[in-house]
Amino acid sequence: MSAEGTTVDMKDVELTEVEPEKELEPVEVEQEKVVEPTEVEQEKEVELTEKEQEKQPMTGGGEAANGDAASSPAAENGNGTVKVLLTEEETEAKFTGLSKEELLRVAGTPGWVRTRCALLALFWLGWLGMLAGAVIIILQAPRCRPPPAVSWWNQGPLYQIGDVQAFADNLPGVQEKVSQLAKLKLKGLVLGPVHVAPEDQPKRLDFNNISPDVGNLRQFRDLLQAVHKKNMFLVLDLTPNYHGNQPWFSNITVTTVAEELKSALMFWLKEGVDGVQLAGVEQVMTAEPSLWADIRAIVQNRSDDVDSKKVLVGLTARGSAPGVSALLGSSGVDLLLSDVLRSTAEDATERAQSVQLLVDAHPQSRLAWNLGGRSQGHLASLVGSSGVKGHQLLLFTLPGTPVFNYGDEIGLLDQGTTFPTMLWDSAEAEQELNGTEKEEQEQRSSVLQVFRGLSELRGAEPALLYGDLLLLHNDSSSLAYARVWDQSDRFLAAFNWGSEEGVALDLSHPLLGPEGVVVMATDAGTQGPGAVVPGAAVALEALQLGPGQALLVKVPYRG
Repeated sequence: MSAEGTTVDMKDVELTEVEPEKELEPVEVEQEKVVEPTEVEQEKEVELTEKEQEKQPMTGGGEAANGDAASSPAAENGNGTVKVLLTEEETEAKFTGLSKEELLRVAGTPGWVRTRCALLALFWLGWLGMLAGAVIIILQAPRCRPPPAVSWWNQGPLYQIGDVQAFADNLPGVQEKVSQLAKLKLKGLVLGPVHVAPEDQPKRLDFNNISPDVGNLRQFRDLLQAVHKKNMFLVLDLTPNYHGNQPWFSNITVTTVAEELKSALMFWLKEGVDGVQLAGVEQVMTAEPSLWADIRAIVQNRSDDVDSKKVLVGLTARGSAPGVSALLGSSGVDLLLSDVLRSTAEDATERAQSVQLLVDAHPQSRLAWNLGGRSQGHLASLVGSSGVKGHQLLLFTLPGTPVFNYGDEIGLLDQGTTFPTMLWDSAEAEQELNGTEKEEQEQRSSVLQVFRGLSELRGAEPALLYGDLLLLHNDSSSLAYARVWDQSDRFLAAFNWGSEEGVALDLSHPLLGPEGVVVMATDAGTQGPGAVVPGAAVALEALQLGPGQALLVKVPYRG
């Protein structure tokens, strides 16, 4: 090798040794310029998709592109991805809150201790204040009056079917009508008598057998089952001589008949009847007090359950309130039907006084109100067709059990007998009626609608079920009273028995509000001056009634 060649080689060597030193300087500079990303900046890196990268401008030539590709960030992080680093100044500072140690230090300062104590004291003072307020409200609030104990026969009207043949031909016919009767909201049916009892022939009396004219025992059982399915009760009339004038034949036969009745009671109660009705109770209790006590015990002592109790209903021809009151007390019957209301129909003052006497002397659970019956006839024949709705209102709103005769719900008139044939209206029969017959049918439908409405209302309102009687007005031609129970709505019944003139009654009372709303108004007098109609608001200090009109007014309770 020549010297020149040697020189060249040395230069190459020198260059080789020097060039690395020259290349280290920029590397060191580059390392000084590189700023390592903080954790915040790493969390703020944004990756751009390949589509977004393509939008970035291309820089440098081919060598730059090829030479720098291996060392560029894009090459290090994968093709098509660029990371943009954001500095700490470009990010908002995060508040991480106080540490546990800082919280404990602050919580222990005197200021915070006093604040917590004050807030705790306020909380307990407020809680105690609310508790004291609640106690005061409870103590000052009026106590609810507990409802009285009532039996099933106090909860709705009783419906007498005194003649099965006149009502529906026979027992199966009665069974077919049970669903219709249930729509009247009746509580019980009083059936018969239906046993074998030829007129005035005590030796042929047979309590345990049903007269072939109306059916047989199997049909009676079917009827009883149908009545119970409709949540009604069935009371069987076992008056011995029901075809004759003397219900117990004669005083001579009372003992024998009463003994037979005792065994018959056991038979029918075992069959499932819910009570017994007997006419002429004063006759047997006077002639045979011990036998009468046995009869009462058989019927009344069978159960203490309200729905299982058996009712003993008595009938008397007495019409004076004192006489009826005395018999009700001495006989011990659960209910006593009498002539009190019918005998006082001509004098409203006497009627009101009779009602008040009975209400004052006996619990209303033992009172029963009726107009008509087997011997007296039907309601419409006793008070006139125009007075039926008013007297329905009277019976439904007096304190006690309302008792109706079959057909009273449609204003059925006696037709030469106290057992007229029952009228059953239907859509098919209505098409064949002439003008007069159609008017009569519409009148029956109107009376029936009032009966249903009153029956349903009585069963739903505590004031009408067992409310106290408050007599507000009483004179020879008009009567007004209210039924009041605890904090329930009050109901006021007003009657103008006069058919000539309207009246204005002052019925204001401390237990009643100043005004009420008319619930029911009879047709009579509605066209007269000052007459009111259902739904109208009325002032109690000057309640207007048309001639012959009766009103039922609901008065809201005011605490």
